[in-house]
Amino acid sequence: MNIAGKRVLITGIQGFTGRYMAAELKNQGCEVIGMGSQPSTEADYHQVDLLDPVSLTAFLANIRPDLVVHLAALAFVGHGAADAFYQVNLIGTRHLLEAIDRCGRQPDCVLLASSANVYGNGSSGRLNEDTPPAPANDYAVSKLSMEWMARLWFDRYPIIITRPFNYTGVGQAENFLLPKIVSHFRRRAQTIELGNLDVWRDFSDVRALVAAYRGLLQACPVGQVVNISSGKTHSLGEVIELCRTITGHEIHVEVNPAFVRKNEVHSLCGDNSRLKALVQGWQTPPLQQTLEWMLFEE
Repeated sequence: MNIAGKRVLITGIQGFTGRYMAAELKNQGCEVIGMGSQPSTEADYHQVDLLDPVSLTAFLANIRPDLVVHLAALAFVGHGAADAFYQVNLIGTRHLLEAIDRCGRQPDCVLLASSANVYGNGSSGRLNEDTPPAPANDYAVSKLSMEWMARLWFDRYPIIITRPFNYTGVGQAENFLLPKIVSHFRRRAQTIELGNLDVWRDFSDVRALVAAYRGLLQACPVGQVVNISSGKTHSLGEVIELCRTITGHEIHVEVNPAFVRKNEVHSLCGDNSRLKALVQGWQTPPLQQTLEWMLFEE
């Protein structure tokens, strides 16, 4: 599908991923309209709460988008209020799908961002989309619930569900692991407090992630679930060592038991075969390149 000239609604456009997604689609010639829960004076941005179905329905009926990229979510796994995950990630998404259904125009494609956290702790090796989900925390349960709820809408308009593994880049909040580590190295801190050091993660670059989302909008594999992953894992120790190598700075790591999460997902590695079959030529830079970008970006 040629997406040039298409009107695209991005929910959560003010977030980390949303800003990169907007730039990616504008570069493709799309008309981008943003939505979020916070006020802003940015052009083509609208403050609409996913938990206000009346306002949401009126907004969708007014803009009638060709494409929808749903990124708005409560995404920090360590967030303290469990109910909020379900309100935003499940109920908010249902409100959005209902508003799309009532807007008077069937969209060409709706992309819903879920999470690789739905796989949980139960599986080893490279996880593909057929790996049985086993969510280990409220965030993951809320995302898997969203996926199942969205299936109720599969017969109404084209929906794609993505399961991104970890990804990072310039601008990500420091309550996420890699930006926290990068920040300490950038200011040449002497020590850093971290939680569980025995975690292995599959890291992609946010620029590659939004390129994958754009490619999936173009391919529009209706009704499919698609992993977004590098297919490689790095331990926390490897990340620290890469930052040491890049900067030449030594840092002392202290394990703070308060930062060790209950039900931590120990290892996540994604099989990206389906994504690469759908989006020809897709790849993500090596983690070292992403870290160099983050460490030296002014």
